[in-house]
Amino acid sequence: MITLLRRVAAVCALSTALAACGTGRPPQAAPPVSAPPSRPPTLAPGPAGLTPVFEHGPRTRRTVALTFDADMTAGQGARAAAGERFDHPRLISTLRALKVPATVFMTGRWAEQYPDQARSIGRDPLFEVANHSYSHYAYTRDCYGLPTVPEGRMRSDVERAYAAFRKAGVTDPMPYFRFPGGCYDRRALKALTPAGVTAVQWDVVGGDAFESDPDVVARQVLDGVRPGSVVVLHCTRSAAPATERAVRAIVPELRREGFTFVKVSELIAAADSGARTRPEGR
Repeated sequence: MITLLRRVAAVCALSTALAACGTGRPPQAAPPVSAPPSRPPTLAPGPAGLTPVFEHGPRTRRTVALTFDADMTAGQGARAAAGERFDHPRLISTLRALKVPATVFMTGRWAEQYPDQARSIGRDPLFEVANHSYSHYAYTRDCYGLPTVPEGRMRSDVERAYAAFRKAGVTDPMPYFRFPGGCYDRRALKALTPAGVTAVQWDVVGGDAFESDPDVVARQVLDGVRPGSVVVLHCTRSAAPATERAVRAIVPELRREGFTFVKVSELIAAADSGARTRPEGR
């Protein structure tokens, strides 16, 4: 009997995982430690703290980012109600079928008009959603005839678009901004500095706006792409009717040439890594 008690006492002393000896309760596992969410890559502010501008990735890697502008202005709601289509679900389906990652620069007004599509794109790991203003108003004068955003409202215009994305269910939009028309100046870059975004331009113009011949679009992209390129196209059926057919020609040809498709965030990460490892003064 004494030997048995000694054995029980020894077991109790060694069972530190139990709350009390003899209770039969299983050891309590420590709660998992979740890693903090990684922040999307951005560029450091430019001279005088201005919003940084990104045009292409490193020329040393055969990567290319296809980007699609989902344009819609605040004044086009009536046209959408009358049947004009500012979305392009077939294009998104083709990108999915071809397994092509892409970055969609979306206006807040587009997200409000097509919330289900915005949410579907935003939650698909193949894509990332970035900011293209709320209603595609220009941030400079003389920008293709677009109405302009007053300087004092530029930051709030960007924030209004992000609010529209979140309302549509896009939980993690990227901190990237594309100026409508690609038009910007020092004043606009300064106005957006507090928003903490990286302005994303491009080095290859797809030329798909109002083009009906997909071969014209495909040839312009294929002739212009270099390692690290950012290609600008559109995700709007009424304004870019040939884009989806052009993509079906562009993707296999670039893959045949050894290119890999990536999102803008991957190009920015590669560019930022190169900048941090490059010797100063170069």
